[in-house]
Amino acid sequence: MPALTSTSLLIHLRRALLILGVLMLAGCAGLNQRGPKPAPPEPDLSELAHEAAARMVAHNPDMTRYSPMIAATFVSIDNLTQSSTFGRISSEIMASALAQQGMQVREVKMRDSMFVEENVGELILSRQVQRLGAQSNARSILMGTYAQGQNYIYVSTRVVRAGDAMVLATADFKLPINNNTLSLLEAQGGW
Repeated sequence: MPALTSTSLLIHLRRALLILGVLMLAGCAGLNQRGPKPAPPEPDLSELAHEAAARMVAHNPDMTRYSPMIAATFVSIDNLTQSSTFGRISSEIMASALAQQGMQVREVKMRDSMFVEENVGELILSRQVQRLGAQSNARSILMGTYAQGQNYIYVSTRVVRAGDAMVLATADFKLPINNNTLSLLEAQGGW
């Protein structure tokens, strides 16, 4: 093997440094590239209810003429006489969202005229709509149902005219199931 001269040694050293520099630049370039974008945060119940309320009023701007409105607890579609913490808070948030859209909302928890069952909430069966509307001087009633699927809770909400139970507006949404929503579904917390 021939002996390396200082010139050839210098050439090999330069090549090695050049290769090392290229490898370092390639590594740095990889650091500047962003990985996959993080998934957007899951929507929460409040966001979905406010969007649903805005859609309801947008589709029927005259709905606010049917104020004041009272809100019934949202019930399980599988048993219309049962609810959960999820059903109670869904109704509360939806009523708040509709109030922000211009609907006058009468608070019924301060009255004895609505059937309020402990650990369930204010329940309205279809046959009670006219009577309840008259007793509370409400022109409309917020009602809703929910169903638990494997990955989502499906919520259907509507505002009905108290005098004849005709639907004034409706909106549906689905909420991803996570530990928080599961705890609301399972909780039967008292009043």
